Amino acid sequence: NIFSLKKNKPKMKFSTTALFLSMVSAASAFAPANTNVNSIHSNNNDIQSATSLSMSGVTRNPNFAKLAGGYLFPEIGRRRSAYIEENPDMADRIISLGIGDTTMPIPPHILSGLVEGASKLGTKEGYSGYGAEQGMGPLREKIATVLYDGIISANEVFVSDGAKCDIMRIQQMFGPGVVSAVQDPSYPVYVDTSVMMGQTGEIAEETKQYENIVYMPCTAENEFFPDYSSLPRADVVYFCSPNNPTGAAATREQLKGLVETCKERGSILVFDAAYAPFIRDPEVPKSIFEIEGARDVAIEVNSFSKYAGFTGVRLGWTVIPSDLTFNDGSLVRDDFNRVMTTAFNGASNIVQGGGLACLDPEGQKEINELIDYYLENAAMLKEAMESIGFKVFGGDNAPYVFVQLPEGKSSWDMFSEMLEKAQVVTIPGAGFGPGGEGYLRLSAFAPRDSVIEACSRLKEAMVATA
Repeated sequence: NIFSLKKNKPKMKFSTTALFLSMVSAASAFAPANTNVNSIHSNNNDIQSATSLSMSGVTRNPNFAKLAGGYLFPEIGRRRSAYIEENPDMADRIISLGIGDTTMPIPPHILSGLVEGASKLGTKEGYSGYGAEQGMGPLREKIATVLYDGIISANEVFVSDGAKCDIMRIQQMFGPGVVSAVQDPSYPVYVDTSVMMGQTGEIAEETKQYENIVYMPCTAENEFFPDYSSLPRADVVYFCSPNNPTGAAATREQLKGLVETCKERGSILVFDAAYAPFIRDPEVPKSIFEIEGARDVAIEVNSFSKYAGFTGVRLGWTVIPSDLTFNDGSLVRDDFNRVMTTAFNGASNIVQGGGLACLDPEGQKEINELIDYYLENAAMLKEAMESIGFKVFGGDNAPYVFVQLPEGKSSWDMFSEMLEKAQVVTIPGAGFGPGGEGYLRLSAFAPRDSVIEACSRLKEAMVATA
């Protein structure tokens, strides 16, 4: 449009410069070998100023600069790829006991719910567009009745695309002005999202801990259950049971004490119950809301990922009781609802159909069979590591086996040793925080034949290591 170019001379100047740049680039591509193209660039001030436009004038969020290294699981992938690049003949021998990604196919009844959800979209009668950001009413109701036996209400359930995403949404709701407490070791998302939100100071080089986060030591000596009452108060306490990475499952008495401490201190407890279906011990609660008084202090996040192999399907939920308030009396649930309705359009209609099928009697039976399969894998891994001579935790009410290494042995060094000697990928405990140093996490989510082979290799290759 010639008129617009005349009206906006600076725009025309930029366009001319950009055109000239492209011409020089083309000339460079076809120039004879002895042509000094660089001299063209150095003699043209317009090109230099145009090149500077490739860098924006936007300041980087300083909180992202505080993050230590890369996120754990991509780093594992990077090291695995580097090993394969150096040892291409070993590529087919790699067995992953690393990331907690399910491997068994989605069972038939649950799959039928997904298929039906997709098929409806192809009919005039069944088609649906945007739904409620909080989730389909029937699914919220079913979660409340089937999984919580009515101890929560359907309107306290927020259906989402997964617990990990909801943790970030919870952080957005709390904002930068809170102090968070985390188990040490713990799932990296709690710490990293706290840093991203600007809640922390810098990381201390010596301790590998961030300023303004309360780290709650979870060690073999305290049975991986922290004593929050002996530590500085935090506004928000993140707690996962059964735990990732330690595999420890908190008892009713332990959780009762944690709830009481949070109530006394005015802390909000964010309870991550993503591994609840692995609990087989009747003394271990599957929900924090089984504990008296929890409705006054707790939020619970959960997910279908490990229930039904939905790691790639993406469906979870968060429960925020109507009893839970901020210190001004306003409902926490209302603010979380604002986050959901502002920044989320609701979980996929198709996926929610699969969620409904999960909660049918047939779906519950399929889920129990999947959980039994993975727990059998965990038992095999635990037995194998114990037979080598390692001290082992978890693996009973959780899909993770936490292996204590010989004193002075680095978890990253042991990760490398197992990869090189047995071609088995694990997760270094140090990746879950400084408290994880000296441990390895093994995941039971691999296929059965892979678990059997990994156990055989590890027994043969690592027998002299423990």
